[in-house]
Amino acid sequence: MSGAALRGLREAGFTGPYACAVVVGTGLGALAAGLDAAEGLDYAEIPGFPGAGVSGHRGRLHRGRIAGRPVLVFEGRAHAYEAGDPAAMRVPLTCARDLGARCLLLTNAAGSLRPEVGPGRLAMLTDHINLSGLNPLIGEASDARFVPMTDAYDPRLRARLAGAARATGIDLAEGIYAWFSGPSFETPAEVRMAGILGADLVGMSTVPETILARFLGLPVAAVSAVTNLAAGIAGGAPHHAETKAVAAAAAGDLTRLVHAFAAALPDPGDAP
Repeated sequence: MSGAALRGLREAGFTGPYACAVVVGTGLGALAAGLDAAEGLDYAEIPGFPGAGVSGHRGRLHRGRIAGRPVLVFEGRAHAYEAGDPAAMRVPLTCARDLGARCLLLTNAAGSLRPEVGPGRLAMLTDHINLSGLNPLIGEASDARFVPMTDAYDPRLRARLAGAARATGIDLAEGIYAWFSGPSFETPAEVRMAGILGADLVGMSTVPETILARFLGLPVAAVSAVTNLAAGIAGGAPHHAETKAVAAAAAGDLTRLVHAFAAALPDPGDAP
């Protein structure tokens, strides 16, 4: 299925290579709007691409430049909770790899278990906990399915993100992200459990894309825009309208961070 998508993208001028592919999360579409020399296609125009059926996710693939670097930007993602398919982003990410993307930067909206990392803050993921019971590689027949997940979030890319935060004066937190399947928000008891297990953030995305990217050989980094305190944390009672509104407010800092991050990436012909 990715073969037809790849042919369609190449015919539309998506020829690569790209310094990075970026997946834009809920309410963070301003990042795509800031691309230089941008062109794009709706997911519906690309064979095999999933629909983006969540408000706050436009469903469009862009190519353009950030800080002079050629990039792919996926404006919106398909979530496992939309159709029960944790591998919903496999075709898009396979195309990113085959078009020559050198790394993957994932963004998301997340709830925080730490009151000092409250709404509006950005947090870089250092690891994750899969609490969903799902995995995008279930059904993969080859031994490649046994993907090592030590340093799932690439240390070199994390160092570049930290440097970009320092350069832009952004107070970038760090934390471990717990993936719940959604679409209902977590209960206070579930949030307490996640905290006992070591989570700092909770959300409904990112982990399946990270697993797929590592399966595909793409180094990964990820940033959460904290949109709310998780259920039961200092009175937190999250809802989707809040998620979209606060994420949009945090999009300015995220855009500045990604521009500085892209500027620090090697030219696409080099190793990331």
